[in-house]
Amino acid sequence: MSNALAVATVTQALALLIEHNLHPEIDMAVSVETRKPPSDPPTDPTITVFLYQVTHNPSMRNNDLVTRASDGTLLKRPAAAIDLHFLISAYGEETELVGQRLIGSVVRTLHEIPVLPKELIEEAAQRPYLEGSDLAESLQKVRFTPTQMDIDETSKLWGMLNNTPYTLSAVYQAALVLLDGHQKPLPAKPVERPEVTVLPFGAKGAPEPPGVPEPPTQPEPVQEAPPAATKAAKPAKAAAAPPVPEAKPAAGGGTRAVAKKAAAGGKSGSAPTRSRSRTRKTAGGAAAADRRPSDADGKES
Repeated sequence: MSNALAVATVTQALALLIEHNLHPEIDMAVSVETRKPPSDPPTDPTITVFLYQVTHNPSMRNNDLVTRASDGTLLKRPAAAIDLHFLISAYGEETELVGQRLIGSVVRTLHEIPVLPKELIEEAAQRPYLEGSDLAESLQKVRFTPTQMDIDETSKLWGMLNNTPYTLSAVYQAALVLLDGHQKPLPAKPVERPEVTVLPFGAKGAPEPPGVPEPPTQPEPVQEAPPAATKAAKPAKAAAAPPVPEAKPAAGGGTRAVAKKAAAGGKSGSAPTRSRSRTRKTAGGAAAADRRPSDADGKES
């Protein structure tokens, strides 16, 4: 970065670069001047270096948009990034093709040394009118690249030079030149008490780990309206089956059969009726059996 004298310093250093690299192809005295092409073309070998346009660098123009805080305090030193456009013309005896020889030397020099050397910048800053230039201390280097112009663009360029006849020339762009502002920002305050807090991921107050998606939000449950009436109570269990009447013991094996049939009748609905009739018959048979022995005893007696 440099001050406002950087623009003129680049022009003077470019003229020195061309002048110091004319030999050995050019064995004549050549005057290298930093001015626009003359309206009266000179006959002596002459090279003119004319800065015809200054433009903002498109890739660096928005680098320092925010230079002040909300209270007006300067945060960053502003710097203007610009490109310089030069028209380099050659004059001389046309019969000896001096102009063409000079332009060839200019193109060869800028292609071989496209970056402006620091020693030439320091030599250019020794001029009385460039005293105080600090371009040599800038970290940003100035690089020259040729500019392609068609017939229409060349005609427009020479048309704005009033009463200046066209001559053989080359157009180059110098980039990048940074112009610093006068004000400097205040130095930042030192750290009085360093505090470093280490928290694992997942702890309270810790940031979310990178690359972990946020958990999906669950919808709130919808409260259902209470039913209008409760369901009716379930019907009570069916009543137990009626107890089976006990059968009187009989003298023979008929009593056991009656008990089994009575137990079976308790399981089915129609069995109790049959068991009662059979029980009566069995009881009758037992009574007859009891009576028969008594009759026999009477006869014996």
